[in-house]
Formats: sequence, C-alpha cells, structure tokens
Amino acid sequence: MYIKRDIETEILSMSGNYPVVTLTGPRQSGKTTVARHMFPNYPYVNLEAPDILEAVKADPRKFIRQHSDGVIIDEIQRFPELLSYIQVFVDEDQKNGKFILTGSHQLSLSQAISQSLAGRTAVLQLLPLCVHELAAAGLQMDTNELLINGFYPRMFFNNIEAYKYYRDYVGTYVERDIMQIINVKNMSVFRKFLKLCAGRVGQLLNVSNLANEVGVSSHTINHWLSVLESLYIIIRLPPFFENFGKRLVKSPKLYFVDPGLACFLLGITDISQIDRDPLRGALFENMIVIDLYKINCNLGNIAELYFYRDNNQREIDLIIQQGRKLIPIEIKSSESFSRHFLSNLNLFHNITNSEQTGILIYEGLYEAKVNNNVIINYTNALNDFLQKL
Repeated sequence: MYIKRDIETEILSMSGNYPVVTLTGPRQSGKTTVARHMFPNYPYVNLEAPDILEAVKADPRKFIRQHSDGVIIDEIQRFPELLSYIQVFVDEDQKNGKFILTGSHQLSLSQAISQSLAGRTAVLQLLPLCVHELAAAGLQMDTNELLINGFYPRMFFNNIEAYKYYRDYVGTYVERDIMQIINVKNMSVFRKFLKLCAGRVGQLLNVSNLANEVGVSSHTINHWLSVLESLYIIIRLPPFFENFGKRLVKSPKLYFVDPGLACFLLGITDISQIDRDPLRGALFENMIVIDLYKINCNLGNIAELYFYRDNNQREIDLIIQQGRKLIPIEIKSSESFSRHFLSNLNLFHNITNSEQTGILIYEGLYEAKVNNNVIINYTNALNDFLQKL
C-alpha cells in the first residue's frame, strides 16, 4: 500500500532545479518509500547496512562513478564525508536530479550540507502523514483515533496496534539514536525526561522546572531538548516578539512531532482514556499545530510559525507569518461553536490593526465566516485553505 504524499510535487520540481535533493525527517516518516516510489529506476543504497557503509567508505570515488546516472542514498548522515565527493561530481556533471539523499538527524546533516552542498541541493522535510493525506487515502478516523494512532505510515501499512508500535519505536529508534549522539549514563532518567516532556505539550517550556523534576541541570535539559529537536521528536514553537505595546512572554511552547508518541509517553493506550484525560485539549492542539507545520513543509515553505501571549495571559495559539502578513489561528477542542472562541482573534485584530483573516480550527461541523474570521472544521479543506493564503 502506498499513500500519496503532498510533498511529491515539490520533490519533482526541485529535482529539476538541483543536482541533489535531500529529504530529511524523523525515522519511519516515509522518506525511503517516497524516494523509491518517485525514482523507481534509481539504484537504492542504504548506509545503515554496515557492509554497504564500509564498501562506500573504502572507495567513495568509485561508488560515485558507478552511480553517475542517478542514485538514492539512504541515511546519508552515516557518512557525511561522501557529500564532498558528490559536490565534486555534480560540479563537473552539471545535470540535475542525479542524487536523492535521505537523512534522519537534522543537526549533523545540516552542518554537513552547509559545508559541502550549499547551493547544490534542495533540502525538504518529510514529516509523518498529515490529516489531509490520510483522508485522501481513504483512511477515515475520528479525532480520538487520530490522536492515539498518530501519523507514522508504517502503522497503517501493517495495521499495528498503536501501543506496540510506539513501544518499539522508542526502543528501536529513539533510544538507539540518543545513545549514538549523547552519552546518557542512565537511560531511565532520560525516559523520565521524555515522559515529562509529553506532559507539557502545548505549554510554555520552563527549563528550570523541568530540570528540577528530572534531577539534572538546566544545561543538560537544554542539550537533551536540542537533541530531541534534531531527531524530529519535538519542536519548540517560538513566541512572536514584535512589540504591540504589551509585554510578551519569551519562553517557547513544546509540541511533539507526532501526537501518537505523546499519547504513548503519557500512558494513554486505549481510545476510551482520551476523552477523560486532562491533556486531551492540549493533544488536539498539538495535532493541529504540527499538521500546519507539515502543510508548510509539503509546500516547500519555511514554516514561520509562532504563538502570541501577553502578560495578561491573552493568547493566540498560532501565528503564521508570510512576509509582513500575520495569520492568527485559534484551536479549540470542541464539537460545538461558541462566539467566545473568536474573542482572542478579535483582540489580535485590534492590537495589530490588521484586516487579515483569522482562523478558528475546531472539531465541529459548523463552518462560516464571521466578520474577519473563518471557522473551519480541522478535517475539511484546511490544507486547500492554507495553500490559498
């Protein structure tokens, strides 16, 4: 089963404009599947295999020459030095779309690319499936099912129970990658840290408080958070700093790239638990924020996403910045519409003197335009609406 990905149009476009296309994203997000589907005639080389990695390291020039007609190279961060050899080849070859690279470690890969392939590669992020892609594939689920199952493609390909999938994902990928990047002396402490992060989805990040609960220094917590970001486990949503005459908060908010992983870490293993969980609203907000992030990535855009909160606790859940245009978005975990949901959007319009349309995203079916605000059900046309902004 192949689920068509919205990013395919951008990959095809960039392969016609650059000699190298680099597809980044978390493990199991579908990078390899998409690359092999879109470039079926290209040989596939996986640098995770020790024997293949050693063979490529032994003679990288020979490897490049043997694949001069095009190749897919998986997990390129395992041998970043290969990028320098690719640079030499593409500068001489002057043809586009020859190398399709994938990588799952954001920090090390971006550093290697900036050193060797600057100006020679398009870098795209492929995150797990978005709500639109699941619906387009005919995989219809209600909100609670989406929250607990998350959006990793393999779960739907193989019909794996969510609890078992995320149990194995954490043990097989997350903890293994963590051990390769940092020397965690006590993995149980790191697991505690992960679970405490999950308990903070949608909240302002207080590093000192988190450090006290985990029992490590604030410096260690900041380092661990950076590693989780580099592995596409979490994102830190920054506040919008522009001065509107009010004192604004400076701390970011914490979200998980996949709400299913957050549910697993919170111990939510059954659909019946979600409605009773006090974090249900935060998990829904997490899902929508990440879905909007995915939509931007799929369009090849730099996702300039922020939130707004002043010292009076007045908040806009999400702000999308497009040049000088600010699009305020409110997210509500409710199936019933109330005009009160629009109050912060109206406040934002007044503060900014903006006529830009605000968006209310919620679970209900009532959709309308009320003054300067659009009310949208999160499953209906959100993807198309944002593409038109």
